[in-house]
Amino acid sequence: MHSSAFGATAAIAPEADILKSVQGGLYINGSWKESAGQKRFAVHDPSTEAELMQIADASVSDALAALESASNAQPVWAARPPRERGEILRTAFEMLIAQADEFATLIALEMGKSVRDAHGEVAYAAEFLRWFSEETVRIHGRYQLAPNGKLQHIIAKKAVGPCLLITPWNFPLAMITRKVGPAVAAGCTMLLKPAQLTPLTASRFVSLMHNAGLPAGVLNFLPAVKSSEIVNALMADSRLKKVSFTGSTRVGKLILKNASANVLRTSMELGGNAPFIVFEDADLDAAVDGAMQAKLRNIGQACTAANRFYIHETIVDDFTDRLRQKFSALRLGRAVSDPDIIGPLISASARKDVHGMVLDAVDRRARLITGGELQEGPGYFYPPTILSDVPDEARVMREEIFGPVAPIQSFVEEDEVLKRANSSEYGLASYVYTRDLDRTLRIRAKLEAGMLGVNAGVISDPVAPFGGVKHSGLGREGGFEGIEEYLSTQYTAINSRQ
Repeated sequence: MHSSAFGATAAIAPEADILKSVQGGLYINGSWKESAGQKRFAVHDPSTEAELMQIADASVSDALAALESASNAQPVWAARPPRERGEILRTAFEMLIAQADEFATLIALEMGKSVRDAHGEVAYAAEFLRWFSEETVRIHGRYQLAPNGKLQHIIAKKAVGPCLLITPWNFPLAMITRKVGPAVAAGCTMLLKPAQLTPLTASRFVSLMHNAGLPAGVLNFLPAVKSSEIVNALMADSRLKKVSFTGSTRVGKLILKNASANVLRTSMELGGNAPFIVFEDADLDAAVDGAMQAKLRNIGQACTAANRFYIHETIVDDFTDRLRQKFSALRLGRAVSDPDIIGPLISASARKDVHGMVLDAVDRRARLITGGELQEGPGYFYPPTILSDVPDEARVMREEIFGPVAPIQSFVEEDEVLKRANSSEYGLASYVYTRDLDRTLRIRAKLEAGMLGVNAGVISDPVAPFGGVKHSGLGREGGFEGIEEYLSTQYTAINSRQ
């Protein structure tokens, strides 16, 4: 379960040395500086609840200074040859791979995931830099003659302009490179607003981009406690041209509403409620292994995490027992120093919410198979938990869990389970286990989701378009489609027959 799809190792770097390497300030116009109000906030280890270090807290005036820097740098940066932008990304890729141990340790410290999973994130994050370094020189336009022969058409792609990138805490490096990579490739300047809970990895990455040769003003860094104040001020300024957000659907809707005032380009990667469907003909061993990956990657704190388990009635007991055995064998602990254990949730409020969902399901007569009990601190740990016979009205079947909880229902007919799978307002990821090719093709056409894994528990890939439908968001990140989010189309008609 903990091994990375990218073949990562599990080496760690000395914690004290890693923290000393992190800049504690804002990064504006190519320089590190304190916030205008000289304010700072603490970042904590969710495994121990101890303070790791403090970092500058950006104000609105800081944000507007960063936007001015990005706006001034935009025309010069967009005019740089694509090959030069691509080479900066390639250099950053190589530097990130060389510093994999340090980045993995930092991710494990501030986010809590095991160092093995953290190495997997570093490898995943680096691939976005490599992919978009290659895509930089493949921004294509076209020429055509009008059908009536009177005009010549030139269709070209241009950088959108200064972009606000808002990233979440659960993948504090990969969610940054997934946005920074295509923005750099397209020729856009950026303002990076990381999650308050995990700004340290972001800070070190900004240093890496500086050392990779990114010019002053192209990438600006704004950690902040009062995120809404920063974001609202930036989005109200006409110099900003785009916002890319990864986070909850609730916040995403507020950002979309505010974006309408200046008709900002938006990319929204929002919540998920992924169904995990296992048919009677599935390879059961593979399905259980896939469930471990899809449910417990990042301790269940992933928008692509399997959320609702629909298992055919002929195999539901066997599947549940096998999953119980695997869940029960897992150990909880401080994962930064041990690659083979399950780390904590990100915060006390996150753990309280997950436990509340479990209690709600049990109150509604779901059966608790394993887990479901709070343990004494320190740390925000929650045991891998399985619930069976869960009613549709339980919160765990309707809301995004964001924790290591697997609610299980049985089903009989294909049409029945598809209806239940599509009943959610979300439509990000989905998983199906079956050996029937015809069934796979039917389900692919009918499932309301932006991504589908067939006999696969991990589906994210930098070269594939990531995104959802319905309340799970707008736009795509990664793949050929990812760079289009940072480009506008310009059409020129030339009358050359005067």
